Amino acid sequence: MWADGGYPGRLLGWANSVLALWVGIIKRKPGDTGFHVRPRVWVVERTFAWLNKYRRCVRDYEAKPEHHEAMVLVATIATMTRRLART
Repeated sequence: MWADGGYPGRLLGWANSVLALWVGIIKRKPGDTGFHVRPRVWVVERTFAWLNKYRRCVRDYEAKPEHHEAMVLVATIATMTRRLART
């Protein structure tokens, strides 16, 4: 799993102990200013853009986290189904 440079600290230990996941921190290159494409970060940004096409995923409309999780799943299924239909 990858995380942005803003997530070091307790996340790494928690993800390793609770979720049994290795988390790699994607950092900026020293001296870089402004926007630069960083490896793997664009994948997350692209995925958020795909999910934000669905109104119920843009804001926190749901009362329970499980409902929001279901909406993200529905949006993901719709996106992947549409992409598979193109091939």
